[in-house]
Parts: sequence; structure tokens; C-alpha cells
Amino acid sequence: MHLTAPATRRTGVRDADGMAVAAFILGLVGLLVLNVFLGPVAIALAAAALWRGTARRGRAYLGLALGVADLIVLVAFMQADSTVSWSF
Repeated sequence: MHLTAPATRRTGVRDADGMAVAAFILGLVGLLVLNVFLGPVAIALAAAALWRGTARRGRAYLGLALGVADLIVLVAFMQADSTVSWSF
């Protein structure tokens, strides 16, 4: 007995599209705050969206690039401050 309808192809694409959008937003927010956490999450979501065949490939690639930029910004600030953490 099935209580829900079986997943269709459209459901999978919609999930992948949501992952692409989430990767873009998390990568963008990660440039400002919590880049050590949001950068890798954005990279993982973008990779999963591309692997699942999202229709929003551009947004997934932007999320991937912003996730990498998050980590580059983190490393740059750590090098400039000569610490492993943020200090204000």
C-alpha cells in the first residue's frame, strides 16, 4: 500500500534545481559570514545539483564558484591576520 505517489522525473529535476539555488544563496551569504561552513556546503550542493542534471546549470556553477571563493576569502584573511581564526 502506497501512501504517497511515486517520485517522477520532474520531482528529481525540481529537487536538483532547488539544490542549485541553495548552493548559490549559501555561497553568496558565505562571502559575508560563516564562510568556513557555508563554503563547503555550497560546493557540495552545487556538485549534487550538477550530478542530478539540474536545469539551472548556471546557478549551480555560480554556487560552486562562490563556495570556492568563500574558502579563498577565509584563507586570505587567515594569512593576513596570521591566525587560524577571526579576531576582531
